[in-house]
Amino acid sequence: MGAEIPMPSEFVESLSRLRFPAQADNRLQELMERNTEGTLTAQERKDLEALVELSETLSLIRARALQSLGRLP
Repeated sequence: MGAEIPMPSEFVESLSRLRFPAQADNRLQELMERNTEGTLTAQERKDLEALVELSETLSLIRARALQSLGRLP
């Protein structure tokens, strides 16, 4: 494992508050519902995959930031 680089607590705190913008979250929810219904176009499926990947990445960043601050995600 590599060496850890200390980060300013303000930066880590800001990472712990990362959230999807409301518009992106609404689009993600809409695409997930349409996926469940089986009505996505090929482009919408790509959009859904990209939004899910971004959502998962943000969640991991938030969880690591919260962990380093000694909080539960």
